[in-house]
Amino acid sequence: MIEQNTILEIKNLQKEYTLGGETVKALDNVSFSVNKGDFIAIIGPSGSGKSTLMNMIGCLDTPDSGEYYLDGENVFSLKNKQLAEVRNHKIGFIFQQFNLLTKQTAYENVELPLVYRGIGSKERKEIALGALKKVGLYERAGHRPTELSGGQQQRVAIARALAGNPPILLADEPTGALDSKTGVEVMNLIKELNSQGHTIILITHDLEIARQAKRVIRIQDGVLAEEKEVVFS
Repeated sequence: MIEQNTILEIKNLQKEYTLGGETVKALDNVSFSVNKGDFIAIIGPSGSGKSTLMNMIGCLDTPDSGEYYLDGENVFSLKNKQLAEVRNHKIGFIFQQFNLLTKQTAYENVELPLVYRGIGSKERKEIALGALKKVGLYERAGHRPTELSGGQQQRVAIARALAGNPPILLADEPTGALDSKTGVEVMNLIKELNSQGHTIILITHDLEIARQAKRVIRIQDGVLAEEKEVVFS
């Protein structure tokens, strides 16, 4: 039974890959839970298993064994169409490279998940503009990505993630393509969203970024260590 405040629970995830004739344990008996309003950073170097774990959390991949409950739903029991629904409704993705459609305006990029949901144009407009206002880009709604700075593009991407009001925001190296000053601004926005009640899981290799979260989970060779075991050096 999942506790009432628990929004995500992962139990005993195992995932192996065969590379060059060798078996690699990408995830080795991984278990952790996330409560509503948490801000968690999952940190690890390249090859640590963090990308595999992110793909599991984002319902983009399935494990060899283990369980995953998201918002009370057993994710790994769902079919592909149902998983697509979960991705569209339950998870707001924030990518390192923004993943915006270059020919669409900021507003059109933000409303796209709402189009997929079949929401009417009037409601879409209200939600999309509200999301852009939340990230400080209401006045830039009609601009295309090429007319925006990197930081502004990431803010549009965050607005797009917010538009569907998902239970979880999943941020993959959200400052990785930004200069340090702009990265600080984006992290301040993410922390502000968390203070407003948004649950955030942030994937990073950067210790300074991870330190800004409320909880830090380190992954190394597919094994997790909770923050009390993390030694900052």
